[in-house]
Amino acid sequence: MAVEPRPRGDAPFDTSGIERDVSGVAHYAALPDSLVAMVRGSVERYPDVEALVEVGGERLTYRQLWDRAARVAGGLVASGVGRGDRVAILLPAGVDWVLGFLGTQLAGAVAVPVNTRFAPPEVEYVLSDSGAAVVLRPGEPLPDGPPHADDALTPVDLAAIFYTSGTTGFPKGAMTSHENFLSNVETALRVTETDRAEGPTLRNLVSVPLFHVTGCNSQLLVQLAIGGTTVVLPAFDVRAFLRAVVDERINVLTSVPAVYALAMAQPDFGEFDVGAVTRISYGGAPIAPSLVHRITDRFPNARVGNGFGLTETSSIATYLPHEWAAEHADSVGFAAPVVDLSLDVLDPASGVGELLIRGPNVVAGYWNKPDATRATFVDGWLHSGDLARIDAHGLVRIVDRVKDMINRGGENVYCVEVENALAAVPGVVEAAVVGVPDEVMGEKVGAVVVPAPGADLDAERVLGHLQGRLADFKLPQFVVVRGEPLPRNPGGKILKRPLREGTDWGRPVRGR
Repeated sequence: MAVEPRPRGDAPFDTSGIERDVSGVAHYAALPDSLVAMVRGSVERYPDVEALVEVGGERLTYRQLWDRAARVAGGLVASGVGRGDRVAILLPAGVDWVLGFLGTQLAGAVAVPVNTRFAPPEVEYVLSDSGAAVVLRPGEPLPDGPPHADDALTPVDLAAIFYTSGTTGFPKGAMTSHENFLSNVETALRVTETDRAEGPTLRNLVSVPLFHVTGCNSQLLVQLAIGGTTVVLPAFDVRAFLRAVVDERINVLTSVPAVYALAMAQPDFGEFDVGAVTRISYGGAPIAPSLVHRITDRFPNARVGNGFGLTETSSIATYLPHEWAAEHADSVGFAAPVVDLSLDVLDPASGVGELLIRGPNVVAGYWNKPDATRATFVDGWLHSGDLARIDAHGLVRIVDRVKDMINRGGENVYCVEVENALAAVPGVVEAAVVGVPDEVMGEKVGAVVVPAPGADLDAERVLGHLQGRLADFKLPQFVVVRGEPLPRNPGGKILKRPLREGTDWGRPVRGR
């Protein structure tokens, strides 16, 4: 398959020190050899800087973190764990999770972060499929032994397997190398314009799960690379979130749009001093331009940006920086510095095609899944499964998942495009769009919306806001106001199938 990368357009990121290999893939020229080398460098430079804080729990300096993780590694090695063996981490977010992850790296083994929201059969599947030699479980002591650190690891060595939480079937394990991790760290620093010299002064609050690539790869590991402090919130609670921002003098926040909306909706939000926050990133769901403006107003010292990525891209594939964020809130930004993008099976009329991604952050494939690997990773390009447009500036707009597109009488309706519009409707806290079977049109557009507490929301009000903002054929024919949150899988993705099959759509609210 011959694929030409799309032009980078106006991408504003630092692209210095980037080289391309013989296959055309870009790489950062100067990276540590492994996560072990990366963390060791920070320990040597900043031994007494606070590295890790668990809200309500322990606080560790870089030297303490290294010494504790090295003993975990020694315990693993003493139990027979060797280079490449898998260690499953079935722990809640906190100090022990980080010690388990870093101890696994120091042992030269492969971390398998397990989604603690998985149902028991899914957990057992991950443990079995990965062939985990050791499982770190809640309530059990971490391995302990003579300090150990494997300094011979290379960029191509396997470091972790993150299991994706797909909307159908069992999860697939994305094989993540040390270079995948390290490339994402460098990308995160560049797209957020973070100077490494700032490291010991930065404090990042992790309020998303560490078993996700956003929490682990783009927050924890980024701070460990530069000597920053990672503050972990073990379980999300909006009041605890706001108190931690103040009490821990947090500078960096990364979460989904709904978290910021919930925080700012607190009646006493103005009493929380958020002036120390200088960087805010969001992603994972559509965001209304009005919410971007509210974030910039209520966090006055913060630069904001929108990140997009997949487990298969080790987190960041594109990023929308502060200067573009409000005006282009429907975009996920520009290709990251070492990322190439293209579109497959491009529709000339709409400019939409499947987003292809190439770069050193793209994982090698799926563990024990050769057929799925061949179908998804083709000639160095990751088939993302997302339908997208890329404009002349290089801005990417995700319009749908390939499997979720609605064919309405021969016209393609992209669910994410409609969901973006619904996110801007006053009083809508979340929304999902699916195809409703129709004998004449094949499918019609159905929307399920969840109102904010106290919001006066009905179908006519929703449609009235969408009129003139969407083409007529994209307007929902069915609108259902739902009194409970949308169904989601353990990874937080909306489950469209139960909505299609379990929603009482009633009579259409508009014809055609």
